[in-house]
Amino acid sequence: MLLATDAIVLHSMEYLESSRILRMLTREAGVQAVIAKGARRPRSRFGAALDLFAQGSAEILLKPGRDLQTLTGFDVARGRSGLAEDLARFTGAAAIADVVLRFAHDDAGPELFAIVAEALDGIAAAPQGSARERTIGGVWRIVGALGFSPSLDACSICHASVEVGDAVLFHHRAGGILCARCARAHGGGRAIPREALDALRGWLAGEAGPALPSREGRAHQRLLHEFVREHLADGRALRAFDSWASDPADA
Repeated sequence: MLLATDAIVLHSMEYLESSRILRMLTREAGVQAVIAKGARRPRSRFGAALDLFAQGSAEILLKPGRDLQTLTGFDVARGRSGLAEDLARFTGAAAIADVVLRFAHDDAGPELFAIVAEALDGIAAAPQGSARERTIGGVWRIVGALGFSPSLDACSICHASVEVGDAVLFHHRAGGILCARCARAHGGGRAIPREALDALRGWLAGEAGPALPSREGRAHQRLLHEFVREHLADGRALRAFDSWASDPADA
């Protein structure tokens, strides 16, 4: 079956002397591993189309039971060259790709594709000093699309409504905020101010949000990293995501 679909290149590696193996997020068929035969030849029909994070119209020859499909065509619509022009943007985009490739599968649908495309566009166009916040927002929306949104209005343990004062306890293992009673009964967690909770709500709703001071941005990175490692990870390293989350430099 020949599938024509929008796709984003999330990983690329050389294969033999003239080909490339790619992992792409597609709108209709989720994550697909494909081979672009002859892509490295000087006169390849693909040219520079298969650059990392490029988005376009792909034609994929799908054969049931195969782990590696064949890419027969790819027309670029968005190259996202801005991601390669700034280290903070590139590492943020790589973190996005790492999470998607580990946890999304071939049954991922158009919603996830739209979220990832919007996140990469936002990071590529991020003003100086705001790539970190765009990445945080993008990963939170991906987490939500995968079915793991944190509980931000009701207690994640007893499900009682939580009235937020100046701060609230966010317990990443429980999956969100806790009421006062459950907070006393369960150890761990992280107290976050109301402003941080509002920022988290905004990111999950798709808002870009303002650039944050370094200390606040790092706190949000840690919170997101803890949540992903607790609810999605399988014990294996997420190299690009872990590296981005541990980067002490302003992004």
